[in-house]
Amino acid sequence: MRLLQILVAFSSLSFIVYGISYFTSPNMKSEFIRFGLHKLGTLTAVLEILGALGLLVGLIYNSILLFSAGGLSLLMFLGVAVRIKVKDSLWVSTPALFFLGLNLYIFFVSLKIFLA
Repeated sequence: MRLLQILVAFSSLSFIVYGISYFTSPNMKSEFIRFGLHKLGTLTAVLEILGALGLLVGLIYNSILLFSAGGLSLLMFLGVAVRIKVKDSLWVSTPALFFLGLNLYIFFVSLKIFLA
């Protein structure tokens, strides 16, 4: 399996689990309340799940991979911004930073493939 496929599978699985956990874990909902974004929690979880599924479909259709990785990168960028706004520590912000970097990498690799 190529590196891109492994990274896509990892990111996709992570976002599916994270998105579903919003609906099954009270801790996830309490985080959105703490952020002052309780009205956006469901939307965020649905976008994460759709983005994750888009990554998997994107293994076949590169344009969908490009769109999904870009969307997840944007979500993670906004997640990092929220973490900074609420003054979370760097340690607590690390997962959002990691997935921002991971999905940006997937985005730029798929962009290179798309433009080739």
